[in-house]
Amino acid sequence: MSVWSKWRSFPDPRIGGVLAAPFGPGVYELRLRSSGELLLFGIGGHLALRMTSLLPAPHGRGTRNNGAKREFILANIADVEYRTLVCTGRSAAADVEREMKGKAGIYRFPT
Repeated sequence: MSVWSKWRSFPDPRIGGVLAAPFGPGVYELRLRSSGELLLFGIGGHLALRMTSLLPAPHGRGTRNNGAKREFILANIADVEYRTLVCTGRSAAADVEREMKGKAGIYRFPT
């Protein structure tokens, strides 16, 4: 297992921002830069692709059933940061996600 990446500004697709995330399995976490408040976390077999679903259409992709979360991220995108953790496989990522779910109460959007 690798270590968490440094925190990066979440890119704004409306101005051509580019997401720097692994193409393989891993875990991501988002927070507000200004307050340090943890927003959410997630897992993906293709992390970069999965993270594009964190934004509402037409900026994001996917069919997540969480419009409020997606709208919040877009509305606060200038203050949102993310970090990623590359994992050796999906099961390793799921192990990390299980640990994070144990702390779900510290996230604005725990699921």
